[in-house]
Amino acid sequence: MLQPIKKKRSFNPAQILALIYLGIITMGMLLLKLPWATHEPISWLTALFTSTSTTTVTGLFTINNVTTFTAFGDFIILILIQLGGLGVMTFASLMLLLMEKTITIKQRLMIQEALNQSSLGGIMKLARRLFFFSMFFEVFFACILGVHLIPRLGVMKGLGYAIFHSVSAFNNSGISLWSDSLMGFVGDPIMNVAISLLFMLGGIGFSVMNDVWDKKKWRELNLHTKVMLTGTLIVNCIAILLFLALEYDNVHTLGQLSIHDRLWAGYFQGVVPRTAGFNTIDITQLRPETQFLLMALMFIGAGSVSTGGGIKLSTFLCLVMMIISYIRKQKEPTIMRRSISVSDIFKALTISLISMGVILVAIFILLITEGHAFDFLQIAFEAVSSFSTTGLSNGITPHLSVVGQCVIMCLMIFGKLGPLTIVFSVASRSNDLIRYPNGKLFIG
Repeated sequence: MLQPIKKKRSFNPAQILALIYLGIITMGMLLLKLPWATHEPISWLTALFTSTSTTTVTGLFTINNVTTFTAFGDFIILILIQLGGLGVMTFASLMLLLMEKTITIKQRLMIQEALNQSSLGGIMKLARRLFFFSMFFEVFFACILGVHLIPRLGVMKGLGYAIFHSVSAFNNSGISLWSDSLMGFVGDPIMNVAISLLFMLGGIGFSVMNDVWDKKKWRELNLHTKVMLTGTLIVNCIAILLFLALEYDNVHTLGQLSIHDRLWAGYFQGVVPRTAGFNTIDITQLRPETQFLLMALMFIGAGSVSTGGGIKLSTFLCLVMMIISYIRKQKEPTIMRRSISVSDIFKALTISLISMGVILVAIFILLITEGHAFDFLQIAFEAVSSFSTTGLSNGITPHLSVVGQCVIMCLMIFGKLGPLTIVFSVASRSNDLIRYPNGKLFIG
């Protein structure tokens, strides 16, 4: 009697990518639980939360990371930040190249999934460039920060802090070795400029860097690069002006500072929410309307193929142009005299709606478990910050229940991997050969 042939289980690239990140988070948890990683023992949940937050480059903590972790623990956190921000598939592809191993189609597909590319062409070149850009900017700005911090902290400590904050900023983690983040440098031009340039470079997207490196002239750049550069400038300028207008006379934030420090703080906090979780003023003292502005910026997020999170600026701009074209009764959305494909519109809508749905479900659960202790805005702020992997906090994360911490961890993982990666990892293949009759729905 013939035995039925068992079909071998195979994982698609999205599933493999998700499993790799979960593996890194687990490894990070085990390392952070080692006795020489902390000054005092931490629970398994705390180790898991910290590993998740650092690997997803979010930067939320349930403990004081400055006083809890030793130098070894900080080193583990730094490695997790680098792996999470730059991407484990980038490191894997470079290791294969260094060992002169042949990279299979399946491995290229995994790298394509990790780098969010539409084709396999130039994947390895982009991965190499990505590593080069990361190392160059991290080393360059670490030198600048080192020159600035060594006179204050000493050689070893100053150099260590410079390296840590350079890596943390470029990878958009927002994790600092100071308990008050960067509040002690609110009016420091070098720290404000260096840190903000790092997280903006990391957040604009490696595809943009690669295109600028290759072409250099504006008219030769591809559409995505032009949209990202222009959109980033416009959104950042609007965010800075709105932040200054909303908080200028708030005595708990900008109002207590000199004009010089007030302008620097307004600039820094205006550009930071879309990408990183650093702060030079007390986030818990912001006015409700300012917190809502920060939530909107965090949800929009950074650029595609970057170290930042959110739905991505290109997704947001795609939806904006879709709305404008519909109002103008145009046949198709356009941007910079180029039409936007229907598939891009569907993708942008899918990402945005899934993201909003996940955030709303998370807020609903958090209201059930944490609503007795915190108000709606505090919970919503923390949920959006977790999903966008920004890491700005209203100060409620250390006080969350076990269920609340698990919800935040799920949001961080979901935000890091991206809605489509999660969906593709669980979705079954559809049959495009089946067609159905057209139907009519009354919309609006």
